[in-house]
Amino acid sequence: MQRLAFTVISWLPFPLVYACAWLAYLLIYHVVRYRRAVVKENLRQSFPKKSDAELAVLGKKFYRRLTQVAFEIVRARRMTPADFRERAIIRNPELVLKYSKGFTRSVIVLTIHQGNWEWMLHGATTAMSIPIDPVYKPLHNPVADKIIYDIRSQFGSRPLSMAQATRDILKRRNEFRLFVMVADQAPTRNERSYWTTFMNQEAAFYLGAESIAKLTQFPVLFAQCHRMRTGHYEIEFHEVAQPPYEKTSHDIVERYIELAEQCIRSEPDSWLWSNRRWKRNRLAEEDNEKVARSGL
Repeated sequence: MQRLAFTVISWLPFPLVYACAWLAYLLIYHVVRYRRAVVKENLRQSFPKKSDAELAVLGKKFYRRLTQVAFEIVRARRMTPADFRERAIIRNPELVLKYSKGFTRSVIVLTIHQGNWEWMLHGATTAMSIPIDPVYKPLHNPVADKIIYDIRSQFGSRPLSMAQATRDILKRRNEFRLFVMVADQAPTRNERSYWTTFMNQEAAFYLGAESIAKLTQFPVLFAQCHRMRTGHYEIEFHEVAQPPYEKTSHDIVERYIELAEQCIRSEPDSWLWSNRRWKRNRLAEEDNEKVARSGL
């Protein structure tokens, strides 16, 4: 049934896609109330100067964008390269293409869950005709995970799970390609983390991309997906860091965080506020570690 629903949506013309997205918005916001408390708290902490009324409007806009993006991602299965070149425009491809000219090493591209991050992959792949391998975290639902994998790989990309990414990157380190990592989710407690202030709150960030960049000496870029209007996006690349890198510095992750926050503040309704980004508490974790070390 789930696969059939995905198939039907993928064949719908865009006006019907957005009509269905509107109905889905009404359902998940007003009936199911999907993570309403999480979104409300995330927005309140991130924008303390906004009034309750302003936050309520922003929250509704977020849910509208969320349902539109969800349906757009499914619709991507039946879209052509020409569709993506029209709907996901690369603003400054030269920043990426300069590395493809005689360059024998890959480039790491970091991004966030903003705009339509799946269309961003296809827009870059079809516009620049260069190999792009997205690193992803497998979904718990095997049917949905297979569908998303097929969508991501439909134009030749090789999606890599987080478990296999490092080995694959090192194995093929002398081939030119882009490794895309969406790195704005919270790492688990057993993963190396970098703690800092992000959107007015303490947050932990992955150090994996920074570690790989230092190990391979790959340059690092940031990709921003800007929503111009319904169903149309613009992708812009930014420089993050260039080798050689200092071993003890965290310039890469700090620059990534800076760019991520700038993007979110410029277009707050299109970021993934339903993610439990700030669920971890550094002080509580440090206290637990002290207790564990003391043997109490």
